[in-house]
Amino acid sequence: MTFFPKWLTFLKGKEVIIANAIIAILTIGGQQLFSFFTFSCPCHVGQNLIYGLAFLGVPALILLIVGYALNNQTWRLVMGKRPHFERVTSSNRLLKCKLVCFVLCSITGRALVAPVTWLAVTLMNGSYYSCAVSEQLVPPELTRARDEVILLLRYQSQVAGWLLIAVVVITVFLSYCLAGCFSPLSFLHFRYWSSYVHNEQELFDEATEQHSRLYAMQHVRKFFGFVPGSENVKEIRIPSLREWQAISGLAFLKRVDEEHYDYSLLHDWALKERASGKYLRIDEDPGIITQL
Repeated sequence: MTFFPKWLTFLKGKEVIIANAIIAILTIGGQQLFSFFTFSCPCHVGQNLIYGLAFLGVPALILLIVGYALNNQTWRLVMGKRPHFERVTSSNRLLKCKLVCFVLCSITGRALVAPVTWLAVTLMNGSYYSCAVSEQLVPPELTRARDEVILLLRYQSQVAGWLLIAVVVITVFLSYCLAGCFSPLSFLHFRYWSSYVHNEQELFDEATEQHSRLYAMQHVRKFFGFVPGSENVKEIRIPSLREWQAISGLAFLKRVDEEHYDYSLLHDWALKERASGKYLRIDEDPGIITQL
């Protein structure tokens, strides 16, 4: 009975490692499927190099870009704005630079998991590398010599793959060691800070969901005359054609003043218009509409 709680306790705080492992496994599986269904070396002078390097590098570049794009910290770093009233001292500026470097390194490390895995697996496989560099080594008619060259190229590719894995592992280990040495926090304090940030983000996401839902509910109630999900709805509001046109179309952020925005057309309408118009009591004849 205590087996699973122990495992849950062990895995708590290791979400990043688990996520990176899952990403690596999915990348390995995707690379195998990709190679099986799409890769076919043209065996033609002038095309092998471009074809092999394209299959080796382009997917890794795409995975790197996707890794950056899917990380929320990337957009927080890009879109984060410092309040205009905040005083910036030299110590605060230095601390902020260190924080930005730390976050950027963390984002890059997460983004590199998939492309490095792709490069390592493809080099271990050897097919892409052999295709890329074999076009001018041995004429096709010399079959035996060509096979020996292909084996040599696969050996070189696999050695390069192992070297890449070794370099990445050593770099990651040294990065963690250096980060721990230069961190102003002790080991337990750092664990507490990580736990706090994680819990704060979860609570903030929950509060954001509830707050935005309650705020949007006020605007929807003003437009339709009732709150969605209510059991005792006695009357509903009949929006006019002009009101339907006012909330239709593409919703863009609209700046109201220095501190506030309207988030949608319905939001803008609800803040400007008075809740009047035609109402229909649901227990009456549909032909009887009350004008307010």
